[in-house]
Amino acid sequence: MVRAAVGAAAVPASSAAVLARSMLPPGPRPKIVTTLNGTDTTLLGRDPGYGPAIRYALACSDAVTVVSEYLRDETRRVLDVDRPIDLVHNFFEPRPPRQTRDEVRHQLGVTDEVVVLHSSNLRPVKRIDLLPEAAARVRPRQSFRLVIHAGEDLAPFAGDVHRLGLEGRVVVLERVPDIEDYLQVAGLGLFTSDSESFCLSILEAMCFGCPSIATRVGGIPEVVADGVSGVLVAPGDAAALVRAVETVISDPAQRIAPGEAARHRARTFFGRRRRPATRRSDVADRE
Repeated sequence: MVRAAVGAAAVPASSAAVLARSMLPPGPRPKIVTTLNGTDTTLLGRDPGYGPAIRYALACSDAVTVVSEYLRDETRRVLDVDRPIDLVHNFFEPRPPRQTRDEVRHQLGVTDEVVVLHSSNLRPVKRIDLLPEAAARVRPRQSFRLVIHAGEDLAPFAGDVHRLGLEGRVVVLERVPDIEDYLQVAGLGLFTSDSESFCLSILEAMCFGCPSIATRVGGIPEVVADGVSGVLVAPGDAAALVRAVETVISDPAQRIAPGEAARHRARTFFGRRRRPATRRSDVADRE
């Protein structure tokens, strides 16, 4: 039996798969598995034009998976979907870094500072405006270096970096292909989003023993065990972010134990070989 797995957006990928299957001659048909990663539901699902198309694609799929409990609940609420939806968390299997830790720290101009890492596509929902604001209030300022893996151009926020006097504290790396090189030197992840379906960037850092400070939104509480493998704060609360960052960077013990807990959690719950949280046998039942 041939199975077609659609793992990108429900529109157009899943819709195209449903249309293509309907054009096949009579006989065995490929199975369609649609994976929802976030904006399919949270953004496009609310659009009056895209919403009905996504709902139809999900209804025609042989199985639907989501990356978090949060997204499963949102999909049922926003799209009014009444069908089984399987939870299959994201996973990340890092490859060995190409450079040594010392080489990367030298490249970044880092000496004794703690590397605070942020990685995202810099969309408004990531609250990049809050990131430099919080960083500028951390004391002592010379205790950290903020490294930003930018999936898009950071230019719109360059003025904030200059205004807040962070030029010597911020390193921007655009479209990094070898992310593991930089994950290995990260001492702390910092994520300021207003919404996240999962936040794969946090998981990537966890795999290298890096705890994160993040906002308590969407699927992030499913990734970060608050107070164990990281710290969660209310969205938009810059003061809470600053307090958490200062606490973690001031004491190596505040990074080592949570970092090991983060690594263990990544391997146990989000490794490629882990047992999925919930996986129904709907596809097998239909074959």
